[in-house]
Amino acid sequence: MNDRRRLLWPGAVAGIAVLLAGGCSGDAGAGECVRVVDEDTGETGKECLPLAPESDRVDLAEPVFSHPTRITNPLHPTSEVDQVVMGGQADEAVFRTEVSLLPGSKTIKWDGTSVKALTSQYVAYADGRIQEVALDWYAQADDGAVWYLGEDVFNYEDGVVADTEGTWQAGRDGAPPAMIMPAAPEEGDVYRPENLPGVVFEEVTVKTVDQTVDGPYGEVNGAITVTEVHMDGSTEDKVFAPGYGEFSTGTASGDLEAVSLAVPTDAAPGAAPAELTALDTAVRAAQDGEVTEDDARGVQRAWKTYLASDAVPSLLSRQMNRDVEALAGEEPGEAALRVAQDVGDLRLRYESVRAVDLDRFDMWARQLGIDAEEKDAGAVAGDVTSLELTWQRLRDDSSAAQDVTATLAEAREAADGKDMGTAERLASELTAAIAEVPNGS
Repeated sequence: MNDRRRLLWPGAVAGIAVLLAGGCSGDAGAGECVRVVDEDTGETGKECLPLAPESDRVDLAEPVFSHPTRITNPLHPTSEVDQVVMGGQADEAVFRTEVSLLPGSKTIKWDGTSVKALTSQYVAYADGRIQEVALDWYAQADDGAVWYLGEDVFNYEDGVVADTEGTWQAGRDGAPPAMIMPAAPEEGDVYRPENLPGVVFEEVTVKTVDQTVDGPYGEVNGAITVTEVHMDGSTEDKVFAPGYGEFSTGTASGDLEAVSLAVPTDAAPGAAPAELTALDTAVRAAQDGEVTEDDARGVQRAWKTYLASDAVPSLLSRQMNRDVEALAGEEPGEAALRVAQDVGDLRLRYESVRAVDLDRFDMWARQLGIDAEEKDAGAVAGDVTSLELTWQRLRDDSSAAQDVTATLAEAREAADGKDMGTAERLASELTAAIAEVPNGS
């Protein structure tokens, strides 16, 4: 699930778990043993994961789904939050994710049951470039608990899919649906958001409830902290908060992923401040060409002016400071891409998700032209993937959208064929095509 993948980069997991009956049977009875298998050697370890007793679990009753896409659980507000941006660092890389609710629903079938689920698109970037994508499926049971019905996972290396490890779906290969958030969590509650040992497995214990945490724009009440046991035997604490869902993992001094901004939770009335518009203009100029000293200084001035004029969440401020400083470093072009992503995140507070995503699409189209001109095939492949993912959130029935879809398909073909000349030409066509797509806001 997207709650567990954040800090587990490819190759970082030491082992996977396998369920061994150990002379016992049943879903979670005494004697159940989920053992660790060394990923490198394939050997099964002797120790079992420290699982809670069955009596502590709150996910053993069969859920009933009458209105599964009406997700009202405040700690998993899938149908209430349009987009969450998270930031931080992992393995010394700048880490950023976009989590977006996609239109429509997907029907999941298992054991003769069909349930409509909402689709959440999870997109992770490392140093600004595509790292991981997942489509996660969620449904709320009649008692208010939210269930996780599977995910399609795509892990990327140098812009292309390296593997799909972590993919699972309820009803496939014996995988059951899995509770991802109880209706009203209490201390000591235990549940399994993923429960297919050998493929995906997590057990969660609620440690504290009714907490107050510092949100992007003030205190947030009603948060909880949980501890997760992972397949490799490691554990980590996570915070979930109303209006956000997963709120933070890790610490500011080490690996960290935390909410930078969520909408509509953090949306503000009124138009974007003029200082933010000026910053956006300066950043666009830096991204569109070779980053000069004047470009870097212009972005730095615009950022300082905006920072002094408006409230900026601490995590976004820290990340923006780091990326703006990198404009004067050894890879200013990559820093300019990250700064452009950061500014889009800042604009989310004042503009609709659709308006920001339209500009994100334009940003990636411009980046496609830059990377194609430099004949960087891996970057071009990743740019097209980022365009496709953004387009999943934007596509409509307009004739302009049909033009974008057709041109994007050509860009995918050019990227797959490493045809840099065609990719560069199509980048400008995509920029022109997206400008014709209605904003809708």
